[in-house]
Amino acid sequence: MAKAYWIVRVSVRNMEEYPRYLTAARPAFEKFGAHFLVRGGAYESMEGSSRERNVVVEFADMATAQACYASPEYQAARAIRQQHADADFLIAEGA
Repeated sequence: MAKAYWIVRVSVRNMEEYPRYLTAARPAFEKFGAHFLVRGGAYESMEGSSRERNVVVEFADMATAQACYASPEYQAARAIRQQHADADFLIAEGA
């Protein structure tokens, strides 16, 4: 079974409040075995548009990645994120 990944590009509008999202999302990440491969850090945009933060989160499989996103724990955190940041968010199955 192929692993799956959240691929998220984020522009934070309110840096003071954004940590509330990270704190609120932690229970979902722990519950579904999320493993962060990329979390912010330096990057170089080679083509197309970009955002300030790039995140790649690995999950055991597509069903787990989708379940984490749909979970009540993550949906509560998502509501906080949407108040303080703009994001492009997709779930992709690994090769």
